[in-house]
Amino acid sequence: MASKSLQLHIVFLPQLAHGHLIPTVDMARLFARHGVKVTIATTPLNAHLFAKTIQRDSESGFEIGTYIIKFPSAEVGLPEGCENVSSLTSQEMQNKFFKAVNLFQQPLEQLLEELRPDCLVADLMFSWATDVASKFGIPRLVFHGTSCFSISIVDSVIRHAPYKKIATDFEFFDVPGLPDQIKMTKMQLPDFMKEEEGSERRKMMNEALESERTSFGVIVNSFYELEPAYREHYSKVMGKKAWQVGPVSLCNKDSEDKAERGNVASIDRHECLRWLASKKPNSVLYICFGSLSRFSAAQLNEMAKGLEASGQNFIWVVRKVNDEDKEEWLPKGFEERMEGKGLIIRGWAPQVLILDHDAVGGFMTHCGWNSTLESITAGVPMGIERYGEEGCGRSLQVCIAFVSQTKEIHDVSIHFEIRTSTATY
Repeated sequence: MASKSLQLHIVFLPQLAHGHLIPTVDMARLFARHGVKVTIATTPLNAHLFAKTIQRDSESGFEIGTYIIKFPSAEVGLPEGCENVSSLTSQEMQNKFFKAVNLFQQPLEQLLEELRPDCLVADLMFSWATDVASKFGIPRLVFHGTSCFSISIVDSVIRHAPYKKIATDFEFFDVPGLPDQIKMTKMQLPDFMKEEEGSERRKMMNEALESERTSFGVIVNSFYELEPAYREHYSKVMGKKAWQVGPVSLCNKDSEDKAERGNVASIDRHECLRWLASKKPNSVLYICFGSLSRFSAAQLNEMAKGLEASGQNFIWVVRKVNDEDKEEWLPKGFEERMEGKGLIIRGWAPQVLILDHDAVGGFMTHCGWNSTLESITAGVPMGIERYGEEGCGRSLQVCIAFVSQTKEIHDVSIHFEIRTSTATY
């Protein structure tokens, strides 16, 4: 542990979305374990999501804590409790939410004035964070929440705008200036690039990217061996400093940390582990499409029929549904027929805990970056559902070859069709 007089102090400001909050907290914990004093600045409800984990680390002797920033719900016209992207149900609510996030500048300045840290690590979307850090004479590092691969693609598409020469949404175009030949369609562009030039969302993203360009550098939840060419591209071609510190999920060592990562799980971890322990190695298909994916009752019903027809053991994570809606999306008698063979988790699942278990042999995923890295770390092959493909982050195509060398599929019959990024089972 560093002496108090020499100890670095870093403030982390995560975006208020599970996909950004979880890896930022993991990263902060890693820094604390290396002797850095860490403060995580967030709102009351988001702080509650990782409070127990931070308390355990603090009790273990690491200097890590939280600084609470009141979420300005009333000021922007949002109901109380809407402090995370997962609670938003309309575009209007999203617009108000990001207006609220922009009001964090003054509380952050107050925090920096009070704590006088040595560095600020702030999510990409806090476009004013670079100027605030400069005001206090400290570096601002940007956290993207994605890979060097995706960052490089977005940069190239913005610089060269190759999509403007394409007439349809489904015609492929080449993304120029990258280490590999990358083809994509307009449909795969980041959402903000599909909007009109003057839209609020596009303006907000442009400001965020400009703030990144003037920042000290970027911290990426990735590792060099996974994407060496794109790490070099980011530094040499884009001309920015970058540090790969992942996979940050590895900081969760025991079952308690894994079970509570990001939220309190909707299933008791002991119950989950007992169920997995009753299955043969590599015999369980894990299905989860992230915290923001939404499916209709008809789509969920078709998935259930496919799972039953496959004959595979499975753990299926779905967003919470009301009891009265259960039969609208589950085939009649499905849970009774699947008892002992399938486990449905309604709400939040202990994903790292599940993926790390020997019984799991495949992961049907939306291919978000966190899920991709967690699957690679666990050595679990991935399949992707067409609905969930995450645009320029088509990391499945990069990762399948990597994980297939670390864990064979024995009892889970998954057929990967790389060309179309779909999977059938």
